[in-house]
Amino acid sequence: MVSASYSPALVFISLCVAILASYTALDLTGRIATARGRSVYLWIGGGALAMGFGVWSMHFIGMLALELPITLGYDLGLTLWSLLVAILSSGFALWLVSQPRLPALQLLLGALIMGSGISAMHYSGMAALRMQPGIDYDPALFGLSLLIAVGASAAALSIAFRLRKQMPYVRLARAGASIIMGLAIVGMHYTGMAAANFPEGSFCGAALDGLSGKGLDTLVLISSLAVLVIALLTSIFDARLEARTAVLATSLSQANEELTQLALHDTLTGLPNRILLADRISQAMAETTEQGGVFSLMFIDLDGFKPVNDAFGHHLGDRLLREVALRLREQLRSQDTLARIGGDEFVLLVRLSEPDDAPRVAARQVSLLSKAFRVDEHDLQISASVGIALFPGNGLTAEELLMNADAAMYHAKGAGKNGYSFFDVSMNTNARKQLQLLQDLRQALEHKQFRLHYQPKFDAGSGQPVGAEALLRWEHPQQGLLLPEHFIDLAEKTGLIIPIGEWVLNEACRQMRLWFDEGYTHWRIAVNLSALQFCYAGLVDSVVSALERHQLPANSLTLEITETTAMSDADASMTVLQRLSQMGVDLSIDDFGTGYSSLMYLKRLPANELKIDRGFVRDLEHDSDDAAIVSAIVALGQALGLRIVAEGVETDMQQSFLTTLGCDALQGFLLGEPRPAEQFMVDIHRAEHTSHSKLTPS
Repeated sequence: MVSASYSPALVFISLCVAILASYTALDLTGRIATARGRSVYLWIGGGALAMGFGVWSMHFIGMLALELPITLGYDLGLTLWSLLVAILSSGFALWLVSQPRLPALQLLLGALIMGSGISAMHYSGMAALRMQPGIDYDPALFGLSLLIAVGASAAALSIAFRLRKQMPYVRLARAGASIIMGLAIVGMHYTGMAAANFPEGSFCGAALDGLSGKGLDTLVLISSLAVLVIALLTSIFDARLEARTAVLATSLSQANEELTQLALHDTLTGLPNRILLADRISQAMAETTEQGGVFSLMFIDLDGFKPVNDAFGHHLGDRLLREVALRLREQLRSQDTLARIGGDEFVLLVRLSEPDDAPRVAARQVSLLSKAFRVDEHDLQISASVGIALFPGNGLTAEELLMNADAAMYHAKGAGKNGYSFFDVSMNTNARKQLQLLQDLRQALEHKQFRLHYQPKFDAGSGQPVGAEALLRWEHPQQGLLLPEHFIDLAEKTGLIIPIGEWVLNEACRQMRLWFDEGYTHWRIAVNLSALQFCYAGLVDSVVSALERHQLPANSLTLEITETTAMSDADASMTVLQRLSQMGVDLSIDDFGTGYSSLMYLKRLPANELKIDRGFVRDLEHDSDDAAIVSAIVALGQALGLRIVAEGVETDMQQSFLTTLGCDALQGFLLGEPRPAEQFMVDIHRAEHTSHSKLTPS
């Protein structure tokens, strides 16, 4: 036999190429596993080319490592055939491990097919030598090489299938597995080479017209490495691109979710907003129409929220709204929807078993909100007015249901607040009137439709005029002269009371300046402040501005606030009242006796005047209790050093009784009705030039 030897350098290179080819194959299986659509077949095709070329080049470099004492050559056709077999075997392997499952029987069949392909590649390559006489193979080693080929294929397929998905340290696992696979491939090759025996006198038939081995090893090595490196880098870069794409897709998905959240939810409370509510209403209407049943839409408006918001600032107001949302959500079911659609407006969509369940649900919401809220160490008391619309029955669209529930809510407010009301068809007319009135009210200031009428105040003892109370009137273009009770609530709800109140303050000071210049320097002009005005942060600045603009002494102005307003938050009221008092402005507690009547706070308030409510004055002649209450108020005011003013004096007996008790000033229809400024002065001059018998008690 011809003695054969091997080039150690080429043997080592063949091992390195086998390991690199194995790693490339494992990495490509990962790419194929994540690919979708037609790209799967592109990766299988490209991977088969790279992997097949790598395995074949390892085999061919191993062939070139063989050194015989004869000249060797390689038949081009058989060499290319062995390359094709390697590519087809690799393609089959990649296709097999890309399947969702790889059961044992399928793995065994695949290992046989792939092992046969690798063996066919190897022995086709050996046949490319065209040795004469032919190569004599040792049966034992030949059989062992076939078993190694099948075993190596089974191991490679199993490892590739398990490592195809992304997992922690997957690249490190693939590197270790590629070493094992590379050794198996090399082991098969050199076992097959060891099985080959070359008889004495053998010569290579391909040495004459085939490929020469001189320099071919370098060419095969460079080209195979290039193919493998390109395939590997392409896979790695594509994996990174896919990872970045996945991150970007995740970011976009999160951004879309956030945008959807912002578009469909209230940013302050996290509740559904008007858009999402409309969709939920439409869904509920469709389900109710199809499956039967009933649901209610409850429009919830907070009573007393604006004074809190203006008194303590928007930050605390926002905290209060969050607390309201949390409390309303406490007992909701998953199929119910609570939404915030405006500043202090919430809407509750509730599925009902029976229409009669609606009052119970509404009463529960009213009760929940009537309990005090603890926010930033403040105990805040608000309430809720709830309007209820039912489906079917109170509307055919989401917009109509919402509008009707809103109308019912306004009816609940008109009925005294802190309660609920069901929608009735007649409410639509009232709602439209209210809406039209609101639109007109917004234009009233701009079109100068407001007027002040003045009701005189008289000294109880002398009967001389001591000033007037400014009373607001609206000269409506269609409805004529409107009294405050027709529009003040609407002005307070919409916040229009602030600019209207500033106009009243300025106009009253302007008129008082005219009277001051006429010599009535001892008069005081009284201006009523609503609860919302009193809580307005700019109130003191507005008063200062009005007094300075009209160069009016501060003690010529009396600001009247109700007892309830002054004492609803006594500490906050104290700060505002003290600033006004320090300026010299007179302060009057209006409607005294109808509110808190807290003596502890009353003695601390820097008030100058108590005003007895007309409700007590009206029944003085017939109700001994009212007479006792008025006597007590007068005595209390005198003890505290306050002026006592009684309003609503309409009879001589009332005038006489109040004067005898010791009231300082009186006002009422008996003494003078509210008049425009010109008519007011006509009445005053007439009173000054006639006897004072009418104004003096008999």
